[in-house]
Amino acid sequence: MQKTDPAYLHLERRIGRAHLTQRLETETHYVARVLGHGLTFFHVENLLWFHWVLRFSLKMTGLYWRGRRNASRPVVRHNRLVVAGLPAAFEGFTLLQLSDLHLDLTPGFAEIVGRAVADLSYDVGVITGDFRAKTYGPYDLTLRELGRLRPFLKGDVYAVLGNHDFIETVPLMEDMGLRVLLNEAVRLQRGGQGLFLAGIDDAHYYGTDNVQKAAVHLDHESPAILLSHTPEPFKKAAACGFSAMLCGHTHGGQICAPGGIPVLTNTRGCRRLTRGAWRYRAMQGYTSAGTGSSGVDVRFWCPPEITLHTLSAGA
Repeated sequence: MQKTDPAYLHLERRIGRAHLTQRLETETHYVARVLGHGLTFFHVENLLWFHWVLRFSLKMTGLYWRGRRNASRPVVRHNRLVVAGLPAAFEGFTLLQLSDLHLDLTPGFAEIVGRAVADLSYDVGVITGDFRAKTYGPYDLTLRELGRLRPFLKGDVYAVLGNHDFIETVPLMEDMGLRVLLNEAVRLQRGGQGLFLAGIDDAHYYGTDNVQKAAVHLDHESPAILLSHTPEPFKKAAACGFSAMLCGHTHGGQICAPGGIPVLTNTRGCRRLTRGAWRYRAMQGYTSAGTGSSGVDVRFWCPPEITLHTLSAGA
């Protein structure tokens, strides 16, 4: 992306030069690294020979196609998300969460997800990052697949970027009707009352998250929900007054031991937040097990998920 490109100038005006420069610098020099950089030292998503060995081993044992079938059958999960101070007009308001789609990994996966969400009832869609499988290189295929998925998603859709995503894709995704939140917040209106929906940039690899900036326009009358790719900034989110946090990144482990015990979560300091509903102080949280798959498109004892969060003020 050149500094004279219209997309560059648009992003610079919107998020600031420092944020944009840090993102582009990391994309240029660090994204393919296996060791170092980011919150964790080891980045298995870039270990391409390991993906090949794992796929080959699963084929030799006859488990590969079972894992593929598991990965292509997302389940719909329902979660009651308690939001302190939720306005009465938003009682029962439903968010559809997709996460970690990795749309360029499995041919036809966009249509699989599209068919799974087509008949669901919800008010707003959210996507918590990692639209593509690779962390570097061309992203054209991902955008084409996203274009195939978008018509299945009803109404407004908000998103954040993950550690696999390039910031150059933001204007192109927004041309499709998604609103990407880059340390930003929007106020949803219903029945004359408001609810803030905020989103931060990737905290796991790029380190361009700014929870304080996303929270700067929040007020005491309207509660706020934070979208984050990874659960790792959960303490910051709670300290900034968010009532709830939705995230992904962990894939719930993706390949788990029997009983759904994750072997690898690729996070630091939040293993207990690997999957499902959780709570930290007054903040409710939910970590999606992911809709897609990473590295190798297989899943064991950890099905992919589509999540419907129904908001409630509590008992």
